[in-house]
Amino acid sequence: MNYLIFSDIHSNLEAFEKLLSLKKVQEVDKFLFLGDLVGYGADPNLTIELYKTIKNVHSIRGNHDKVISDLESSSLFNPVAAFSAEWSKLQINKENMKLLLDLKKGPQVVDRFITICHGSTFDEDYYVFSMFEAVESMRFMQTSIGFFGHTHFPIIYLLRNEKIDVVPLNKNTKIKLDPNTRYLLNPGSIGQPRDKDPNSSFIIFDSTKREIQFIRYSYNIKKAQKKIREAGLPEILASRLESGI
Repeated sequence: MNYLIFSDIHSNLEAFEKLLSLKKVQEVDKFLFLGDLVGYGADPNLTIELYKTIKNVHSIRGNHDKVISDLESSSLFNPVAAFSAEWSKLQINKENMKLLLDLKKGPQVVDRFITICHGSTFDEDYYVFSMFEAVESMRFMQTSIGFFGHTHFPIIYLLRNEKIDVVPLNKNTKIKLDPNTRYLLNPGSIGQPRDKDPNSSFIIFDSTKREIQFIRYSYNIKKAQKKIREAGLPEILASRLESGI
């Protein structure tokens, strides 16, 4: 089976539309979404509408999804994130707000052998940025393969014989998974890449071949930036799309 794993769309309609138009995406059997449909970008309502067209998707919520659906306060966000969250609340209709509310809390186990989470397996809002944090997350993972988002940074952590290693993901990287190794993988972000590459990224996992393919693609950044500026959202939300930070 082919799984497409993607995360952190953040109301970037242009990046999301481009993802769903790619030929490789048409051949996918199941979608795994790791949270944060909304926040930051200028199209929260339309992004949710497009998300609803995807068939056979397993999803979990992100921290922005929680705040924008009023499950949590924006008071712990930085000022830019809080501003965009409060603005987004005014854009989303009741039906789409209900969809955000209904997104499941992570972690979730999919098809008995894949774990998906937004932050980590022990705390859905926790950032995994180091090998220590990855090992801690694997300790709470009931499967040998896990996918996480939240950091917007594509990476693979490998645990073999109690030793942790890290593999950065580069464009079109393909990796064969070892059955004796545990993996924790981040596909990067669709709508807000932050690894100094503005191109969106995702992972395709072929469970039959036990093969991971990391894919990057470009989209119309200028159009997304124009919408952010016209909406009156903070300038950094537009400018950072071009620099990938």
